[in-house]
Amino acid sequence: MAFEDRGTGTDSSISGNAGLGAETIRKLAVHRPAAIYCCSRTLSKADAMVSEIKESTGVIVMPVQLDLNDLTSVKTAAETILTATSTIDLLFLNAGIAMMSPGVTAQGYEQQFGVNHIGHALFTQMLLPKMLQTATIRPPRSVRIIVLSSEAHPSAPKAGILFEDLKTDMTSTGAQALYGQSKLANVLFAKKLAALYPDIVTVPLHPGVVSTEIVGKANGISFPLSLMVAPFMWLMAVTVSEGTKTQLWAGTAEGVKSGQYYVPLGKESKGSARANDEKLRDELWGWTNKELEAHGGPGWPAVK
Repeated sequence: MAFEDRGTGTDSSISGNAGLGAETIRKLAVHRPAAIYCCSRTLSKADAMVSEIKESTGVIVMPVQLDLNDLTSVKTAAETILTATSTIDLLFLNAGIAMMSPGVTAQGYEQQFGVNHIGHALFTQMLLPKMLQTATIRPPRSVRIIVLSSEAHPSAPKAGILFEDLKTDMTSTGAQALYGQSKLANVLFAKKLAALYPDIVTVPLHPGVVSTEIVGKANGISFPLSLMVAPFMWLMAVTVSEGTKTQLWAGTAEGVKSGQYYVPLGKESKGSARANDEKLRDELWGWTNKELEAHGGPGWPAVK
């Protein structure tokens, strides 16, 4: 989701149409931003929410078709937003898939890594110049990128990220490890952005164990494991409304630290050792840049 000028009638924000993304849009719309861009793989699924928000708040939510599984769709979505707005104040990278059966994206990447990291990375790369431009006319530390990771990121493979296998379906690696790998990439990516672009507050976070549709789509876990997960979710999972609080806090509160990993509600967390591995962080950044360039990415803005 993208958001334009918080509280002044000129903010623009970007988020998604289901789960945490949809609830984040509802909460932000109450503050009457100038525009919200709702990214959705299936635009018809966003129609009811768009109508509801317009009727209750008067805020225009603009649906944008975005399929993170396909980098061509990612580029088209970013271009649509860049054409529509002169400023972007908030970017919520909160879409994703979890613990899926083996598969690859349209460009041949292991699907959890492709959707959860690569698609978001290209989207961010294309929108970042406008966000940096927006930061020059906004109060300091008000333009922000919120990256949803997970406390599952320590379940990544021992090496952290298996770069040599990312262009396969990685069948021999378990679904939980693949999910952890993608969530580890989210933390590392956010930390690198924070280090390179201090004019933007970039925050990786864990929203909590949230009862969303992503759980029902997790078809890569075994039946015995699903039986174990079900009571855990019933006992521990919070509502979507509760689950949005940390990302809303990170997007709007004072004192949020760029590059700091947070857990509910706004508590600092060190994360795993791999999440703080600067060598791995730089390796991921370099690998990602080469892949984005190969698929027509514009490159990252020059660092001051």
